[in-house]
Amino acid sequence: MWWLLLACGGDPTLDTGSTGDSEGAGTDTGDSDSGSGLPGADVVGVSVSGSEGDWTFAVTLLSDDVDCSHYADWWEVVDQDGELAYRRVLNHSHADEQPFTRDGGSVAISGEETVWVRGHQNDRGYVGAVMTGSVQAGFVEGSWPSGLGEGLEEQEPLPEDCWW
Repeated sequence: MWWLLLACGGDPTLDTGSTGDSEGAGTDTGDSDSGSGLPGADVVGVSVSGSEGDWTFAVTLLSDDVDCSHYADWWEVVDQDGELAYRRVLNHSHADEQPFTRDGGSVAISGEETVWVRGHQNDRGYVGAVMTGSVQAGFVEGSWPSGLGEGLEEQEPLPEDCWW
């Protein structure tokens, strides 16, 4: 049924601003359904605004959020060297808002630099679709390069608590 939500949701890349709450895609980063039959934290849209070295990313996720026991707890931008360029922590589940878009920045990369954008789930880790591209060229479905960004799951900032 998650595909129906995506089909009826319109163009998720058009929402480039914050939704006003205080928290703030592609080919799999691993096994998209982790054996559960459910999608992961799929990145389904990326739009960027701002200026060179000071970008704001608006990332749309489609996730099978339930509540604090199972939800997308962040999205992140990773550069070509596997370094964390930016992470947007999500402090609550979005079970009733799918797909959802949250913006974040400042992302200090050049407009030509290729980066990867991926989501993370609190209980399953990096599962789901990723997008890759650059500010200048735009973002498309991508695959996660083997070995890129190892150890990022433990790097700050990390969620402190889930609100609801």
